Amino acid sequence: MKTQAGFPVFRATMLMSLCLALFADLGCGGGSGGSNTSTTPPRTTPSTVATPAITMTAAQNGAQVVSLTTSTVGASIFYTLDGTTPTTSSTQYFAPMLISSNVTVNAIGALSGWTNSAAASQVFSTNAAQGTLVWSAEFTNTTGANAQPDPTVWTYDTGNGGFGNSELETYCAWGSTTAPCDAAKLNAYVGIDGYLHIVARNPSSGVYTSARMKSQGLFSFAQGRIEARIQMPVGQGLWPAFWLLGNNIATVNWPACGEQDVMEHVNVQSPDWIEGSIHGTNLNGGIKYYGPTGTGFLASDWHVYGMVWSKGSVSYYVDSPSNVYATYTNTNLASGAVWPFDSGSGAFVLLNLAVGGTWPGSPDATTPFPSEMLVNYVRIYAN
Repeated sequence: MKTQAGFPVFRATMLMSLCLALFADLGCGGGSGGSNTSTTPPRTTPSTVATPAITMTAAQNGAQVVSLTTSTVGASIFYTLDGTTPTTSSTQYFAPMLISSNVTVNAIGALSGWTNSAAASQVFSTNAAQGTLVWSAEFTNTTGANAQPDPTVWTYDTGNGGFGNSELETYCAWGSTTAPCDAAKLNAYVGIDGYLHIVARNPSSGVYTSARMKSQGLFSFAQGRIEARIQMPVGQGLWPAFWLLGNNIATVNWPACGEQDVMEHVNVQSPDWIEGSIHGTNLNGGIKYYGPTGTGFLASDWHVYGMVWSKGSVSYYVDSPSNVYATYTNTNLASGAVWPFDSGSGAFVLLNLAVGGTWPGSPDATTPFPSEMLVNYVRIYAN
């Protein structure tokens, strides 16, 4: 208990503390001459993310490639296709997406510390009939010289990091001059013959170059039928592939994003075969196609390799969608397996020719270089 003589000192001290705590911004104390040396920052209202813009580029037979953008730097976009209002738990947008059915696209922009944007909305009434061609890359070339694959659709993985498979090649982009890439000896180009050429080269002992083309960030689709007409090289250590990866690989990584291998082939096979596979979290499956008994299937011949992607199902075929040789479904999955193909985020397309790696092993003296994977077209049809 304070003595009577000490009470005024206590009271003055308490009042000064209250003054400093509650009215510092009014200059009520502190500092010589009563000047204010402490200010409280003014309160600010969070900025609002700009409403996404929805733009369209015509595909084929009424289908549209839809792009979502926002002018707010660093913001993410989330969308729905069923008319509901999107939230930050909705599907995240990563790339222009093919729309070939009746849907309503609603989209918002979001950024940490900012207020979410208002929703943008666009109704699409494309509803293409099953089997209708809705998008294609035909690799036509009328320039009279080897041409760059369409840069609005195709970009490249580059470098020689092994790509998770201990591959030996350095992947080169169009026109790259970074050694061992050589702009005079392209690894990917559209020839005057109207084919996409993906070329594996052996510029010096133990050095290999090739190309891994992808539509990541430029074009994607979710569900439908996709096929490519391909002629593959055959040789020890060669690994051509036509496949897809989930757009959300940017946020969930592999294998959670899902991988759909429409066609893979390695080495010299007898009897010859290709394989269609799926991959996801604790989800792995691969089935080989040898062709009808006695027909002598050869991967070095021209063939059409396709996938039918429906909700809960992925099927692979050769030459005709009536010739399905492998089907995977989301039923009866192994314990811990996750089916990643119905997330709604879509997938992008890859075409590549690897050299070496854990599956085919290394090339040897019998391996032909240069070796080419030729692609006549890539086409997508409505389911």
